[in-house]
Amino acid sequence: MKPSLRSKLDSLVGRLNDLNGLLASENATRDMEQFKKLSREHSELSNLVALYENYRKAEGDAEAARELDLAEELKNARAAMERLEGELQKALLPKDPNDERNIFLEVRAGAGGDESALFAGEIFRMYARYAERQRWQVEIISESPSELGGYKEVIARIVGQGAYSKLKFESGGHRVQRVPATEAQGRIHTSACTVAVMPEADEVEDVNINPADLRIDTYRASGAGGQHVNKTESAIRITHLPTGLVVECQDERSQHKNRSRAMALMKAKLLAAEQEKRDSEIAKNRKLQVGTGDRSERIRTYNFPQGRVTDHRINLTLYKLGAIMNGDIDELLDALQHEHQAEQLAEEEQRGAA
Repeated sequence: MKPSLRSKLDSLVGRLNDLNGLLASENATRDMEQFKKLSREHSELSNLVALYENYRKAEGDAEAARELDLAEELKNARAAMERLEGELQKALLPKDPNDERNIFLEVRAGAGGDESALFAGEIFRMYARYAERQRWQVEIISESPSELGGYKEVIARIVGQGAYSKLKFESGGHRVQRVPATEAQGRIHTSACTVAVMPEADEVEDVNINPADLRIDTYRASGAGGQHVNKTESAIRITHLPTGLVVECQDERSQHKNRSRAMALMKAKLLAAEQEKRDSEIAKNRKLQVGTGDRSERIRTYNFPQGRVTDHRINLTLYKLGAIMNGDIDELLDALQHEHQAEQLAEEEQRGAA
């Protein structure tokens, strides 16, 4: 283990001891916000220090085996040290501050007309079913259904711990190749939809929105909802004039609730735009670009005739299209997460070598 890594881990052991004292003090719960913050830090460091203790135990085992000339035991101890050092390096990687947040998921039909809208509907259901598997809550914010049963656009809020960390690499262009139900000749068509995953802003977070920069319109909600929605102008449309961003919410009967949800979505979109700009700057210096968040980038192809799904960023192809469309996307998400961690480790090594 490099001296710099060992020194960092030793300092974190000291910090954990400090936290133990702070959390055990009589005044620990006087400031509950600070108490929660320290408790989260304690939880994260406890796991890290436990890993480090396992590493030091394996290190001791290796030293004992070397002194006693026990070749097999020495080999096993060194293998354990190598594995644990890799886990420690991953655990020390910078954390994304948005990882634990809820998200706004936006799926929009692209080129391909009705077939594209049908595909957008299937992609949205794929994420909704995945959310159900995670026991997350899915709330429709706005929807524009197509005549044949898909969506021209649908936006949902997904509430669940770690939602952003799981789905943040899903932003981009999703392409489908199949014979549409409306195709009489049996020819394979290609169509697409775009996905955007945006972390929800904290209520207390300062997203600089000048009220003078907003135009807020009310209108009558369209589509299903009974007679009530046709009689009152409960739907809300907010336009951010400097950027031209527009959000709508018509799911609730209450104009106040729709306004609140639309404003939350606007904040998330503005934050996402800032983040996308930062990520694209970082991506210029990267060879691998798993997490650019560029919505115009084609990230994945769903080929129905061959039953396969290919993620183009990591050259991963899975022949389990049916299961994936039913929300079984853990293998894809885990592979993207591992690739991202590999990128981060490579960047850390470059910095260390500089």
